[in-house]
Amino acid sequence: MLELLDLLAQGAPEEALARPAAEAEAAGADPAELAELRAATETALGIHRTIDRHRRRESRLTALFDTAGDLAALRDPDAVLRAIVHRAKLLLGTDVTYLSLNDDEAGDTYMRVTDGSVAVAFQQVRLGMGQGLGGLVAQTARPYATGDYRTDTRFRHTGTIDHAVREEGLRAILGVPLRLGTRVIGVLYAADRTPRTFTPDEIALLSSLADHAAIAIDGARLMEETRAQSEALRRAEEAHDRLTDLVLRGGDVTDVAARTAAILDAGILVHDADGTELARSAAGPVPPTGPAVAASRTAGRAVPLDGSPGTWVCAVLAGPEILGSIALTGRPRLADADRLLFERAAVVTALLLLLRRSVAATEDRLRGELLGDLLAVTGDPAGLAGRARRLGIDLSRPHGVLAAHAGTVPRDRLLGAAARAARALGGLAGLHHGQVVLVVPAPDPGAAARSLAADLGQATGDAVTVGAAGPATGPADLPAAHTEARRCLAALRALGRAGDGAAPADLGFVGVLLGDGQGVAGYVRDTLGPVLDYDTGRGTELTATLEAYFAHGGSLTRTKDVLHVHVNTVVQRLDRIARLLGADWNSPSRALELQLALRLFRLTHAIDSGK
Repeated sequence: MLELLDLLAQGAPEEALARPAAEAEAAGADPAELAELRAATETALGIHRTIDRHRRRESRLTALFDTAGDLAALRDPDAVLRAIVHRAKLLLGTDVTYLSLNDDEAGDTYMRVTDGSVAVAFQQVRLGMGQGLGGLVAQTARPYATGDYRTDTRFRHTGTIDHAVREEGLRAILGVPLRLGTRVIGVLYAADRTPRTFTPDEIALLSSLADHAAIAIDGARLMEETRAQSEALRRAEEAHDRLTDLVLRGGDVTDVAARTAAILDAGILVHDADGTELARSAAGPVPPTGPAVAASRTAGRAVPLDGSPGTWVCAVLAGPEILGSIALTGRPRLADADRLLFERAAVVTALLLLLRRSVAATEDRLRGELLGDLLAVTGDPAGLAGRARRLGIDLSRPHGVLAAHAGTVPRDRLLGAAARAARALGGLAGLHHGQVVLVVPAPDPGAAARSLAADLGQATGDAVTVGAAGPATGPADLPAAHTEARRCLAALRALGRAGDGAAPADLGFVGVLLGDGQGVAGYVRDTLGPVLDYDTGRGTELTATLEAYFAHGGSLTRTKDVLHVHVNTVVQRLDRIARLLGADWNSPSRALELQLALRLFRLTHAIDSGK
């Protein structure tokens, strides 16, 4: 027995422990002593196996701790995964080890990395949740082992999985979950190409490795995300610096949009607070962005535009004030880095719009002061013309004076829209005696008034009425034109023509009553010109026929008697008049205009003849 104890102390193999009993039996030892010696031998063998098991467990735990330390030192996610499966292969001594990761969007787990695998189909296999051994582990978060997967009916076999397993030649498979708290992120496997039984110690060892591996995977992922965020921040700062430098070198909104579009490889649109497009680069039209701008303002971030896949919107803010918005198109997925770049572009756009507004406010103040001086009765015409030239306005060209009125839109909003329109036309806009007034290049003030009424109506969303006068050449003519434009605006409103634009020449006999520019002769010419020219050129009597027709209440019979012609002749003459003046010549409003023009024609003709 002392020899057995010595052998145990020396760490002798099992064969050496059986030798004392065999030698005693060969020497003819007493049966009782031999039985006692054999019992002691069995006890020694049990002690030897326990020591060996603890030694192997200690070795594996040491290797496991070393593995945990090595994994903690790794930063690259792919390197971490490769190290995990390789250490698993060393610890369990199996033919193949591999690792699958869960795909939450697809609802399955897919092969990510292998060690010892030779089959391509096996390296690319995907397992649905609950399918095969791995799918069951991923679904239940519990380890599973099989001595021979091919014949094990506990698992839900599929053709794809079974084919991959056969091609790799696997029989015995052990799978344990990779868990972060209660969440399973994947499965770690060990497999042999011959049937075998995995011991509880092996299952526990691989499970411990999987726990360390899950932490290492998550740590590497977080480290990679941190690096990516740092890189994104660096890129965003560089882009911000480049865009800011562009602004400081005199770039405008269009330049910022083009540079941002190039950086992000996308389309860019910039709108002001009223939704007016300020710039566009490599982008088509987008749906209304109002709700998205409000959502972006609330979130403080760029948001996707509902109903327009691939479009993102970011509010352009100065504190709580919305200066406008910037939209990005053509990017269904916007990574955090690019999203941050886009948001930095919105900040630069806000800076540019603030600068633009400041410059515009100063310019509008100067233009408004000049407008007030131009419309005043007193002032030095030469000095006013010089001030206008310094603002890029040549008052020697024909200019129209236009007065605008909106029903419900605040006056400041109407003035802002009018100022933008005036700048686009190369003119002036401002408030004069509480009314929005514009002075713009306009050889035809009536056409300019109609165009401006439509543009301001669209910009403000309300009916805008515009009265015009002119054209005026030089500062001296502008005050009188302003007075006439105000009277024209009042006439349009009195006539119920809200949302329309006109000059006195467009208002018929009302225009004769309004201003000095139209004149009686001009009114007669505008109203009766085609008939007068026809009579002059052909020697006909259409004018006399028209006078007689109106004088006798539109009676054909009395008209032909007065003219001493056949009734058919009267009809033919009236048909000719209709072709010259239009089919509505005999409508009540046109008839009134024509009768007044005929009376004025006879009156001026008589006066001229008397001279």
